[in-house]
Amino acid sequence: MAAQLPPPRIVIASNNDEGKSFFSRDTEAPLFGPFGPNGSQFATLFTTDAVPASNTVDLPPLLTTAIPRPGPKGTIIGTSDMAPGAESPFHRTVTLDYAVVLKGEIVARLNGGVEKTIKEGEIIVQMGTIHSWINKSDQWCRMLFVMLPAEKVVLKDGRVLDEAFIPVKPAQ
Repeated sequence: MAAQLPPPRIVIASNNDEGKSFFSRDTEAPLFGPFGPNGSQFATLFTTDAVPASNTVDLPPLLTTAIPRPGPKGTIIGTSDMAPGAESPFHRTVTLDYAVVLKGEIVARLNGGVEKTIKEGEIIVQMGTIHSWINKSDQWCRMLFVMLPAEKVVLKDGRVLDEAFIPVKPAQ
């Protein structure tokens, strides 16, 4: 199996009290693996509490123990790493997600049974769908994602689609 990817580096440029630009952060973001060593590894790189975002607030801490989710009016940017052969549970978040495959490739599977392979440099947008990720390759995959809070999906019949989490069934 290929070696796990190193933690992503985050460099942040800010303004000092005199209005001069400086690098206020240059560090590796810690990885968080809530699903074990063969599951997804997350790194939250930066969060905001609101849009438009403030460029004069103190830097937010690097989150290390939570599955990434934006606040009700904020944003989040982070990475998700998946080991070769790893599969995420089906899930839906009440967010609009932009994801770019930085390294490797990933299969996006929707609960309707269809799949698409997203390759290095390609982009997928998730709009409140139930989906899962599968790394069918022999290399680690790293995705960069930006999550924005969104309205819940309301179907034509009035049903509202909430967050969902469907655990992966063990192999028989």
